[in-house]
Amino acid sequence: MIDRTVEEIIALYKNEDPTELYKAAWDVTTEFHGDSVYLRGLVEFTNKCVINCEYCGIRRDNTNVSRYSLDSKTIVDTCLEGFNKGLRTFVLQGGEDKDISVSSLCDTVKKIKESTDHKAAITLSFGSRSLEEYKMMKSAGADRYLLRFETSDPELHFKLRGISLEKRLKNIEDIRSAGLQVGSGYMTGLPGETEETRINNALLCKELDLDMVGIGPFIPSDETPLAGSAQEPIDYALRGTALLRLLLPKAHIPATTAAGSLKPTGREDMIRAGANVLMPNLTPVSVKKDYLLYPGKICLDETGSQCIGCMGMRVKSVGRKIDFSRADALRLMGISYA
Repeated sequence: MIDRTVEEIIALYKNEDPTELYKAAWDVTTEFHGDSVYLRGLVEFTNKCVINCEYCGIRRDNTNVSRYSLDSKTIVDTCLEGFNKGLRTFVLQGGEDKDISVSSLCDTVKKIKESTDHKAAITLSFGSRSLEEYKMMKSAGADRYLLRFETSDPELHFKLRGISLEKRLKNIEDIRSAGLQVGSGYMTGLPGETEETRINNALLCKELDLDMVGIGPFIPSDETPLAGSAQEPIDYALRGTALLRLLLPKAHIPATTAAGSLKPTGREDMIRAGANVLMPNLTPVSVKKDYLLYPGKICLDETGSQCIGCMGMRVKSVGRKIDFSRADALRLMGISYA
């Protein structure tokens, strides 16, 4: 790996022509992760949420949403079906649903582990919780936790989410303290965001030394207070992906659904820019349309099996290969920076 300073990486990011930036990110991805693009089965298990984020289609005050919560058996069966298709990592994602206790979610985690002979890795994304609750999840068998901060600008964060950035970052610290692999990330193109914000977002990810980083474009929804906001170009997310790859060579970075929703080849473009993970959506088709964080979301009528098959073709088209491995954090495998 070329030993670039942070200043050199940011200068490369700021170049008007991103060709060199994307090539550098591709090369670093290949060096640390090979040609693999890892698959992680996504299960959106509840769209109920007590938080009122201004950018989110399932925010608390959106009364047009048909709310649902999958029962434990459905979640386990969905993961087991994906496991039998070859998947070895599952992401259980939901809004901050206070009707689902952490202990009941932990029971579901245990059942998934047992039904897959403890071969599957489980990532949880269930909002801000206490350190004790994160420890409960770890003890139940959860391997990773995803909690995005969305923007590194403290004022913008409070305006959009109604809670402080400081509190969010404390949650992320607690996730690490609980022994879970740590995932976070942010959106690009939020109203009120600047180029400095986008750079600081990536630098915060580096400071947090994240194992996983999710980045994707903001897509304004008519069901939110940000209806009518400008749709910023996907280039912000693509450049951001490359910037993250150079700052965090070891991190797993997904090519997000939002990018594919904004542009037909958005996910392929993210892989070219340094992403190395795809997340086929295993959520039952009967409720997929109700987990609508933003409009125009793709793959709502596809089954999990169809998603997996489609992704295989997309990955091959950019010169990578699908990998069904667990893909734990490289730091746990004793892989250090060059």
